[in-house]
Amino acid sequence: MSDAAGLVLLLGPVDTTLLAVVGLIALALLFDYTNGFHDSANAIATVVATRVLRPRWAVAWAAAWNFVAFFFVGTAVANTIGSTVDSEYFGLAVVFAALLGALTWNFTSWHLGLPTSSSHALVGGLVGAGLTAGGLQAIKAESVEKTALFIVVSPIAGLLLGGIVMLVIRAALHRANVERTERRFRLLQLVSSAAVSLAHGGNDAQKTMGVIAALLVSSGHLAPHPDGSLPVPGWVVIAAYTAIAAGTLSGGWRIVRTMGQGITHLRPVSGFAAETAAAVAIFSSTSLGAPVSTTHTVAGAVTGVGATNAGASVNWKVFGRLVIAWVVTMPAAAVVAAITYLLSTRLPRPIAIPVMTALMLVLVAALILALRRAPKAADVEPARAEAIPAGLRPGAGSIIDARGIPASREVLDHGGAVDEAETAAQRGAAHQPW
Repeated sequence: MSDAAGLVLLLGPVDTTLLAVVGLIALALLFDYTNGFHDSANAIATVVATRVLRPRWAVAWAAAWNFVAFFFVGTAVANTIGSTVDSEYFGLAVVFAALLGALTWNFTSWHLGLPTSSSHALVGGLVGAGLTAGGLQAIKAESVEKTALFIVVSPIAGLLLGGIVMLVIRAALHRANVERTERRFRLLQLVSSAAVSLAHGGNDAQKTMGVIAALLVSSGHLAPHPDGSLPVPGWVVIAAYTAIAAGTLSGGWRIVRTMGQGITHLRPVSGFAAETAAAVAIFSSTSLGAPVSTTHTVAGAVTGVGATNAGASVNWKVFGRLVIAWVVTMPAAAVVAAITYLLSTRLPRPIAIPVMTALMLVLVAALILALRRAPKAADVEPARAEAIPAGLRPGAGSIIDARGIPASREVLDHGGAVDEAETAAQRGAAHQPW
C-alpha cells in the first residue's frame, strides 16, 4: 500500500484505512450502477426499436436477467481486472483515482449519447493511476494486453456473427409468411434480449468485483488464494450484481436512442439476429476471462445485421463516431485518473482536501443536472402511429418501399416518421407479394 498514505492524509487521524476502504467500495458500486444505466441500451435498444417491449418493461426485463447471471457465471473476468495493477501498487489512492476516471468518462459519454465501454474506462483508469503511482512496473502487461486485444476483437466478432446469423435466417425463411414470421420473432426477441442481459451482467458486474476484491487484498482485509488469484466474497458478488441491475433498471435512454435507431433500422427478425450474435460473442469472451465490451459487441452485431439485410442500410457516420469514442475511452479515463492521483497524493493536505471536494461536488452536480435534462422513456419509444408503410420480403424482415427500393435511408433521416399522405398513396402497393 505504498500509495495509501496520500489518500489517508485526506481523511484525518481517525480509523482512516477502514473508512477509506468502505468509501471506495461505495464508489466502486456507484461505478457499477453507472455501468448498468450506461450499458442498458445493449440489451433493450433492439426490443424497444422493434416495439416488442415498452421501454419501462424492457429495462425491468433486462435488469432481472442482469442479476440472474449471479447463478451461472464465475469470477474469471474479476481476476483479470483485479490483476491490471500489481498488488504492490494497488492501494487506496490508485483505486480512488481509477474509479473517478472511469466515472467521469462514463458520465461524459452518456451525456453525449455515445455507447462506449464502461469496462475499458475502468481499465484505462487503473492503467493511468497505476502508471502515475509506479511507472510501467506497476502494470501487469498480460491483463492490459487481453483487454486491449478485445477492443478490436469484440466489435469485429459481433459484426461477423451478426451478419452470418442474419444471412442464415434470411436463407432459411426466404419463402416464409411475413406476418407469421414477424409474430414469431417478436417472441424470440424476448429470449435473445434476455441472453444479452445475462451476458452483460455476467461480464460487466465482474469488473467491479475485481476492483473490490483487489482492494480488500491490498488493504489486508482479505487473503489471496495460494495460486495468487483473487478471492471474491459472496457479499461482493451479490452487491455488484444488485448495483448493475439497479443501474439497468434506471435506463440509459439517451444511448438507447443511438443503439436502437441510429445505426440501422431493425425489425424483430434483424433484432433477434443482432442480439443472438452479441450474446454468443460475449459468453465466449467471458468463458476466456476476457473483460469484453458489451457495448462494442452489440454495436458491431447491429452493424453486421444492417450490412447484410437487403432492405436496410448502415448509417456509417454514426458507426464512425462510435469507433472514435471507443479508441478514445481508455486514454481519456487514464488521463483523468492520473490527474486525480496526483491531486490526491502530491498536494499538501490543506490544499488537497478542498480541491478533491470541489471536484467531487462538480461531478455530482453535473450528473444531477444531466439526469434531470436527459431523455425519458417516452422519448425513445416509437410512436404506435408510426407504422411503416412498407412491404416486407418474406422472412427477411427487410424494409422495402412501394417503389421496390430500400426505405432505410428515409427511416434513418426522419427517425422512423413517414408522411401520412405518402402512406395513403403507397398503401395499396406496399402489400403486394414479392
